[in-house]
Amino acid sequence: MTDTAATVFQMQAVTKIYQMGEVQVHALRGIDLSLYQGELAVLLGASGSGKSTLLNILGGLDTPTSGEVCYYNNQTTPAQSIELTQASEYELTEYRRFNVGFVFQFYNLIPSLTARENVAIVTEIAKQPMTPEQALSLVGLSERLDHFPAQLSGGEQQRVAIARAIAKNPDVLLCDEPTGALDSQTGIKVLEALEHVNHELGTTTAIITHNAGIAQMANRVIQLSDGQITHIQSNDHRLAAKELSW
Repeated sequence: MTDTAATVFQMQAVTKIYQMGEVQVHALRGIDLSLYQGELAVLLGASGSGKSTLLNILGGLDTPTSGEVCYYNNQTTPAQSIELTQASEYELTEYRRFNVGFVFQFYNLIPSLTARENVAIVTEIAKQPMTPEQALSLVGLSERLDHFPAQLSGGEQQRVAIARAIAKNPDVLLCDEPTGALDSQTGIKVLEALEHVNHELGTTTAIITHNAGIAQMANRVIQLSDGQITHIQSNDHRLAAKELSW
């Protein structure tokens, strides 16, 4: 894949230091990383390894202390690039709104809205959205359109959150521990939804997790420890999400 696919992200010498009183916490220590169009990458590491910080920087939710992060929008012709570390707050807001979909460990659905209405919130601010019905169909929830979050299981709520993230047709889908609050059987259904979206839409997908079992479904596994990338492995034989176990 990486020999022919277009680059979506390129990070060079990225560091992130948090000042905690008199103590400096080095969350990232000189990260060099590229992500490619259409790939499904798993960022694997223990708590505190820098995974979430890395994802937040890619998503424009945080800025590095030093280094460069470049995003290439391959949905435009010709492709457009944004230097995220030099972008204004307005440019970052536009970037997050139109180019990136986020999925977090906790679903953040609005309790008083149905599944359809929770997804529609995003489609109303997107440039070329799919309909809520299309997005929910992609994650296997066509029969649950008018159910409220309280009427849905945890896995179904997470799939609504995925539908909400993909409904604006983002170039990139960033997922922070999307199965962290779920049992393995339910988590696999959520991973099947992410796998399906990646395959059907060609959305570059990055999933961060501490669960090594999930790594087997990825094109590439990027291992982090103590704020550094320790190993990158390509999976010659990927497992389907339904074949995973942990």
